[in-house]
Amino acid sequence: MALRHPDGGTRRTHGRGDEGGFVRYLVESAKLQPVALERARILAAESKERLATVLTRLGLLSERDLADALSLYLDLPLTEPPDYPHEPILEDKLGARFLREAMLLPLQDDGDGVVVAAVNPFNLQAINAAQFALGRPVNLQIARQADFEAAFVRLYDSGERAEAASDHAKDYADDRIEDDVERLKDIASDAPVIRLVNSLIAQAVELKASDIHLEPMESEFRVRYRLDGALRSVESPPLRLAPAVVSRVKIMAKLNIAERRLPQDGRIATAVRGRDVDLRVATTPTIHGESVVIRILDRSQVELDLSSLGFDGEVAEQLRALARRPHGIVLVTGPTGSGKTTTLYAVLTEINTVDKKILTVEDPVEYHLAGINQVQVKGQIGLSFANTLRSFLRHDPDILMIGEIRDQETGQIAVQAALTGHLILSTLHTNDAPSAVTRLLDMGLQDYLLSSTLNGVAAQRLVRVLCPHCREAYEPLPELAERLGLESLSNGAPLRLWRARGCQACRDTGFSGRTALVEVLTVDDSIRKAIMDKADAAAIRKLALHGGMQSMATFGFRKALAGVTSIDEVLRVTAAD
Repeated sequence: MALRHPDGGTRRTHGRGDEGGFVRYLVESAKLQPVALERARILAAESKERLATVLTRLGLLSERDLADALSLYLDLPLTEPPDYPHEPILEDKLGARFLREAMLLPLQDDGDGVVVAAVNPFNLQAINAAQFALGRPVNLQIARQADFEAAFVRLYDSGERAEAASDHAKDYADDRIEDDVERLKDIASDAPVIRLVNSLIAQAVELKASDIHLEPMESEFRVRYRLDGALRSVESPPLRLAPAVVSRVKIMAKLNIAERRLPQDGRIATAVRGRDVDLRVATTPTIHGESVVIRILDRSQVELDLSSLGFDGEVAEQLRALARRPHGIVLVTGPTGSGKTTTLYAVLTEINTVDKKILTVEDPVEYHLAGINQVQVKGQIGLSFANTLRSFLRHDPDILMIGEIRDQETGQIAVQAALTGHLILSTLHTNDAPSAVTRLLDMGLQDYLLSSTLNGVAAQRLVRVLCPHCREAYEPLPELAERLGLESLSNGAPLRLWRARGCQACRDTGFSGRTALVEVLTVDDSIRKAIMDKADAAAIRKLALHGGMQSMATFGFRKALAGVTSIDEVLRVTAAD
């Protein structure tokens, strides 16, 4: 099998250039287990699909890992999203239907040859047909399927092609289309729009994004993914496709596509590349159309373990000790998106034993936990936090988890449950652990009840983790080290901090993943007295630090010195100075 590089050179793959050899390479390099391979082969034979397609659909191999392995095996470059053209290339020679079926996409015509991205480089029949139609050599690159599909929809399924797919060749931005619900349903059900939405979701899952933001603007339809806590723009569809894309998402989430004046919330349960994924959909009306946020809940990417979440050493033991108490209230606080619920899930996983009955009431239920009774709040039928908690107490539970204490009524029921011998786990929106006390008092909870039931509070924030492949060590300025007290945390070792650089492994961001910064306040007698005296958060913090609490900033500085994150990330989320 002869393949050409983009530089025009030709090399032979030393007899390894067939799909069978590639599969053997995957097994030999421990990227694929023999048992999994045999299962995939059986399914591929039954479905008449490519073996590689079955591997990714079953989740045995991610699209990114598959493309990386193909690139290494065939010694061909990978096609990155910026490499795809802005306009179709050689459209008169290679038709869209052929390119879709062959999963080929021309990237560049350099005169001597045409650079072509291929999802399946072993499809020699299609590659030879493309070379014959072009009359010039084809220089292959490897394409990830999600990237290929996003680029193909943008280049070949947008504009006139997408309009032609509908019954009426009108612009998608036409107000009359938005006002005609049935017509909008038809457009949202067209194959190009379905492929576009599926591609956006698949690519986000592949990149391990936590959210997809679909935002119609005055002059563009902006699509952004939240990666490691930071929003990044991706290749966006034409603005005229915005109503159809939004309607497609609403149809998938079983929302009312005729209602565009009020916010709506929904849920999509789907499978992406063989992985079961839950999507939370929230829409809101804006002056340029409906804005949509899709929260991605991929259980396969979440480890419900305190150590994996960033809790380590004394902090983890403090939280475990609080959760092992037979009764009382344990809170996890922080802003929206700081991982509070995930932390509670990790705690529940550790204390979930056959001799304990655990009930949860959540809005929404984010992950399903084996052996735990979970209830979804439904306000429209009166199933609120408070009403559910009242019914829970008749089920003889040992442990109750409340998704969030939002009001005085829920807080009072939680206190009463704790007083009657139940362990209560919940979340609260406060900036730090001591502020949780004043927040509950402000809600109207009685100080004497709170002081006798509150066991402790864990406050947390998420920071980005430095990419281990490209992080760079440096010596901090003496003034910074002195101001932050880094000398006292280094245990006598030379001071060394780390900063982000950026490489291909982390998509040039310098970061890969996130971890938690935590402070755990354990309520002792001095803090109980402060609660009775209605002390402010500053006074409670002073008592907690005197009693041995490690502040969130100090916890972060230790992680920065260990090379887990950068000092800038710690300062960004803790506001330490």
